[in-house]
Amino acid sequence: MRVIGIDPGTAITGYGIVQERSDGQIEAVAYGVVTTPAKTPLPARLQLIYCGLQKVIAEHVPESAAVEKLLFGRNVTTAMSVGQARGVALLTLVNSGLAIAEYTPMEVKQAVAGYGNADKPQMQEMVRLLLGLDVIPRPDDAADALAIAITHLHVARYQEMIED
Repeated sequence: MRVIGIDPGTAITGYGIVQERSDGQIEAVAYGVVTTPAKTPLPARLQLIYCGLQKVIAEHVPESAAVEKLLFGRNVTTAMSVGQARGVALLTLVNSGLAIAEYTPMEVKQAVAGYGNADKPQMQEMVRLLLGLDVIPRPDDAADALAIAITHLHVARYQEMIED
């Protein structure tokens, strides 16, 4: 199965595409970010995110998708704009015909690092190790998106075992 993971944001939206090989190992297919210029009005930024994700999906043809759930912190303004970017990501995925799963940051940390309170360096190193990469994926948003995609592969494996 080929999965795209999305780490939404208005300035930087991370994406990571992973797939399971025939030997059961997970490999990175592609990863990167969709960036939007800082002074660009929000509607235009959302359009850039939509078009950027459409291009990635068309190029790599994932079979399913996973997106990080939004948790409200102290900064409501930031949470609102990230929520709008997340909505655009969800729209792009559903318009592409992909089944979508959503995971909290804690669920991602638990699935990837085995510890729900893992810090960012631990998570990045686990992503590197799980994917057999020489270096930690950069920027952080791409590494986070890969972690979300890895989480979905783990969950899909588990659900498949339960159904058998």
